[in-house]
Amino acid sequence: MAPTESSSEQGRRKQALALALAAHDASGRVTRIRIPRRDTGDDDVAIQILYCGICHSDLHTIKNDWRNAMYPVVPGHEIAGLVTEVGKNVSKFKVGDRVGVGCMVNTCQSCESCKDGLENYCSQIVFTYNSRDGDGAVTYGGYSDAVVVNERFVVRFPDGMPLDGGAPLLCAGISVYAPMKHHGLNAPGKSVGIVGLGGLGHVAVKFAKAFGMRVTVISTSPEKKEEAVEKLGADAFVVSSDADQMKHVHAPVSWAPQAQGKMILLGLPAKPVEISAFALVGGGKTLAGSCMGSIKDTQEMIDFAAKHGVTADIELVGAEDVDWAMERLAKGEVRYRFVIDVGNTLIAA
Repeated sequence: MAPTESSSEQGRRKQALALALAAHDASGRVTRIRIPRRDTGDDDVAIQILYCGICHSDLHTIKNDWRNAMYPVVPGHEIAGLVTEVGKNVSKFKVGDRVGVGCMVNTCQSCESCKDGLENYCSQIVFTYNSRDGDGAVTYGGYSDAVVVNERFVVRFPDGMPLDGGAPLLCAGISVYAPMKHHGLNAPGKSVGIVGLGGLGHVAVKFAKAFGMRVTVISTSPEKKEEAVEKLGADAFVVSSDADQMKHVHAPVSWAPQAQGKMILLGLPAKPVEISAFALVGGGKTLAGSCMGSIKDTQEMIDFAAKHGVTADIELVGAEDVDWAMERLAKGEVRYRFVIDVGNTLIAA
């Protein structure tokens, strides 16, 4: 079943033009263009975008690594800004509210996943960019100065949560928060191993510590130990290439987790994951995957983060520096998330 639309959204409505950064081919370089944004419908929220995080998925998409790019691609699904207009049926938001939009902007709203509040697993999910909405239009993301989104897919930023440091939580944050919650990895005294200290990994450490858990970071980069332990608060740090260190890790850190341990896969490796059935069956181990999170979980995550002072560690960049930031991202040279200062720098020439 295709994603649903309100009666006011039937057909393509009159369109405004927004300023955006778009990639036009697999070189991945972006240029300023004008893109259509629909008028605010009865159930819509119009948002002035102030900040947008740069996710590694953005890089994969504009480089067409997944062979699904629909050029021109306007990336960005870590969107934070201010409400500028609301439709007549909107009840959750008003003009001036601080809000965010994450990885999805529509679903069928009628399947079992949607009814169960797990719309992130809807088979007809419409992603914030490089996707097709219910009317067939290609979606454009947050590397732009404005967006219009159905209120179902908008979350509120609590007072005290900075929009710049909070924006990456709409993808990186919910991607680690949701599996921790749903797999019971949010209880004080439990142990968790976090593989990789990057955009997702560093906020995973922060959330795990806020939950009261014992955290072990497993990394290929020995130089990250001081950051992991001294700055982020991890309890232990292990270099994954050191066999002796790995022997003493008390957390599921490989494709063969410890007895009754859980391994939750968040990344999307290019090659298929292979695991021995004997390694999985022995000891009653669990191997699971997780993709983003529901809107309910996302709002809960943002509220929890605000309460516990959890934000992403960011490098703020201007619109003119996005190509440079992408080059650094490809090399893993970011601590730990680039965020575009859209409101101050994405300005028409």
